[in-house]
Amino acid sequence: MEDLTNELETGFITELDRYLYNNGRHYEIYEKLGAHPKTCDGKQGMYFAVWAPHASQVGVVGDFNGWIPDLNPMVPLADSGIWEVFVPGVGLGQLYKYSVTTSSGKILFKADPYAFYAEFRPQTASITADLSVYSWNDLEWVAKREEQDPLSGPLSIYEVHLGSWKRKNREDKEGFYTYKEAAHELAEYIKDMGYTHIELLGIAEHPYDGSWGYQVTGYYAPTSRYGTPDEFMYFVDYMHQNGIGVILDWVPAHFPKDAHGLSEFDGEACYEYADPRKGEHPDWGTKVFDYSKYEVDNFLIANALYWVEKYHIDGLRVDAVASMLYLDYGRAQGEWVKNCLGGNENLEAIEFFKHLNSVMKERGKGAVVIAEESTAWPKVTETPENSGLGFTFKWNMGWMHDFLEYMKLDPYFRKYNHHKMTFGITYFTSEKYILVLSHDEVVHLKGSMIGKMPGLLEDKFSNLKLGYTFMLGHPGKKLLFMGQDFGQFHEWDEKDSLDWYLAKEPLGEDLQNYVRDLLHLYRKFPALYDNDYVWEGFSWINANDNEHSIFSFIRHGKGSQASLLFVLNFTPVSRPEYRVGVPKSGKYTLVMDTSNGLYKKAKAALVYKSEKTPWDGQDYSIAYSLPAYGAAIFCF
Repeated sequence: MEDLTNELETGFITELDRYLYNNGRHYEIYEKLGAHPKTCDGKQGMYFAVWAPHASQVGVVGDFNGWIPDLNPMVPLADSGIWEVFVPGVGLGQLYKYSVTTSSGKILFKADPYAFYAEFRPQTASITADLSVYSWNDLEWVAKREEQDPLSGPLSIYEVHLGSWKRKNREDKEGFYTYKEAAHELAEYIKDMGYTHIELLGIAEHPYDGSWGYQVTGYYAPTSRYGTPDEFMYFVDYMHQNGIGVILDWVPAHFPKDAHGLSEFDGEACYEYADPRKGEHPDWGTKVFDYSKYEVDNFLIANALYWVEKYHIDGLRVDAVASMLYLDYGRAQGEWVKNCLGGNENLEAIEFFKHLNSVMKERGKGAVVIAEESTAWPKVTETPENSGLGFTFKWNMGWMHDFLEYMKLDPYFRKYNHHKMTFGITYFTSEKYILVLSHDEVVHLKGSMIGKMPGLLEDKFSNLKLGYTFMLGHPGKKLLFMGQDFGQFHEWDEKDSLDWYLAKEPLGEDLQNYVRDLLHLYRKFPALYDNDYVWEGFSWINANDNEHSIFSFIRHGKGSQASLLFVLNFTPVSRPEYRVGVPKSGKYTLVMDTSNGLYKKAKAALVYKSEKTPWDGQDYSIAYSLPAYGAAIFCF
């Protein structure tokens, strides 16, 4: 064993590997730690390596040795906290864990933090796997992504929880779709509807369905609920071949206390802060990563790169960023500790984000990093060089809150809350925003999107069509959670499939067709995405018609590109010959409205010639009969 270990030390995990890892700069550490098929002294087997700096002894256990800790002891590598062993005869698809003996002599059985695959819950063992077998067919997609500017391109995201999008009528794995099955049906749906990207909840392995995948135990393992690592590669590859980007939710903020997971991995605080005032989230009952440790930062940053480099992922949506930035997040007085400057900012988390986003920008081949940051933290999407955090995009939670509060109102009261719909324009250039109506807004008794709308049934659908039109016209990229594009009635439940039959009911089908038209209009006109983050891309025509609850504005195209005029009536009162100011003389073509959807062919009756009648501070105007809950979009 001694000779074998020395050979492994010099041949596999080198002194340079250990130096880079212990300094947080080994961005391919997943190629070294974990389980890897190797040949040593002419024998085929599996090489295992794990970081457990406080352990007194570590072994690897599995079916191959009867789960007996003493049979395959691991050897520590000098000054690194890393333990390693080569076990001849171990192949792919075998179960394993690490037996970690703590300083007090207690033996813990832990899943591999770097495992590529894991058992289907409730089982918790890691599974040996090889990620080098799959043959990719998306090189053209990846090359094109690397050349494009994500800020100036269209981005309309369909947010999906695979386990509840649809389910099969079968007993195997409770009817979950496989990655391959989901790939084919989702790609067909997304292409038809016109979304550009899909965002997946809960792909990294997690033990509890009710966490939706936000309490992770296997950061390097696509969940086995839907299949194998190769099958998830197929999912991403198939999406790319159909022109669809794939974004994953990613959770570097916290992890659960499950016995087989990262919590007190070697008997002491290893991946988490030792002080519970920093190391635990009282609201969630989870552990907080210790961003002051280079090895922990390395684990997370390498993981972000891993999904991009090994699975060709197009972006990561980083969950719960605010909980990482604020030391007092979710904590009462006395439950948190100030930083060295006396403030409530987590200085280590700030540096972690700057490091993460700098590395992703350099090595991520055009993949985006999106912050779910729910406060007014400044410069989230500014570069680290300019004192920013470096994210590509930020979820606009403020817009979402104001928008939903307005849309839920009885139309009579909307005139008193007009500002809720205009306020977002005062700051839309302050960050690179994505407008989101996510899963978080349709759970925990919040009701579905259609359920939030006021009025009788037809009024609800009319309101939602109108709201989605406003969302499309407002600057910022777009995200909509599954089911909300056809009027899912009951709020989302991860245990049940969506009610797809509603998409065949008249009102649901009409809403779905309308959302499809909006999405295709979005992709057709660069004015709706090319100028998202500059003042030149948007101007109000009338932001102050609160008495009628009508909003009119323009999305401006660059140069000779077409611009779009939006007019939206948020009351059930029709406005015959409603006059709206326009910036220039000429023809204004009606390209879409709430009554007919997207006009596929131009008709003479749908072209409005401007009149030399000053209105709304403009030199010209047009008059259009605006129906109750009506919206109209004109191209000029």
